Amino acid sequence: MIVFRLGRIRTPQGPGMVLLLPFIDSFQRVDLRTRAFNVPPCKLASKDGAVLSVGADVQFRIWDPVLSVMTVKDLNTATRMTAQNAMTKALLKRPLREIQMEKLKISDQLLLEINDVTRAWGLEVDRMELAVEAVLQLPQDSPAGPDLDSPLQQLALYFLQGGMSSVAGGALHPGPGKETPEKDTLEMVNEVEPPAHRGAGPSSKQPVAEGLLTALQPCLSEVLVNQVGACYQFNVILPSGTQSTYFLDLTSGQGKVGCGVPDGIPDVVVEMAEADLRALLRRELWPLGAYMSGRLKVKGDLSVAMKLEAVLRALK
Repeated sequence: MIVFRLGRIRTPQGPGMVLLLPFIDSFQRVDLRTRAFNVPPCKLASKDGAVLSVGADVQFRIWDPVLSVMTVKDLNTATRMTAQNAMTKALLKRPLREIQMEKLKISDQLLLEINDVTRAWGLEVDRMELAVEAVLQLPQDSPAGPDLDSPLQQLALYFLQGGMSSVAGGALHPGPGKETPEKDTLEMVNEVEPPAHRGAGPSSKQPVAEGLLTALQPCLSEVLVNQVGACYQFNVILPSGTQSTYFLDLTSGQGKVGCGVPDGIPDVVVEMAEADLRALLRRELWPLGAYMSGRLKVKGDLSVAMKLEAVLRALK
């Protein structure tokens, strides 16, 4: 109990019986137990242009009852607004992928930022947990350019554009004993795409989805098979309205990818448009965001379908 005698604050009293002088003393009770509130979900825009609905759960307690009474009028409202403003500023600086994968790290950073403000009020936030309710809009498509720093991404870009003359100028033909360079360069594209298939010809008529799935071949490995251990069938809707079928088998050996249905029964059947498959392999779209937005339809175990993220990470 905080007691004011003739308007002047006294030493906190209680718990227990407290004697007050009528007409002279006034008081205010302060609850020192841990309390909690939630920041209602609100629409926020991430750094890459995605729109998502994000809320938070906050637990706090008062450690100095005098400061809590003297420095702020409505402690709950002030704390809620501080948490919401800190959350908004932090998420505006991060892309959607980082928000989804590093919620705990972001929550810990927000906890420190909020406590820097609320300690002056005699209040300490013990716990804050972000809650991503939904992704309302996927990130805006960014043009592929210098940020494509991995050989597989460059290879996907090559198939999309039907061959790039700039790559042909710097082609390298590694021999059987040549080591793969550690540094990612455009010349590495030619390790998968032979020069004979470049330019106008059958490769220029190759479907985009088929070329992109073929680009997965170099990243297949026993490590990826052990990590995923599933067989996928892709039903790709082409711009003409027809459907093409491809498979990615990561159940044995080093895995394999190709056209048609797999030899056995697939664990998951994925249906999506060709443009969305392209965005997945260029890492402009991720399975979770595609599924939540309805751009990716899954028949089978959803948790197995989300393991496709391991395949996308192998494209680094």
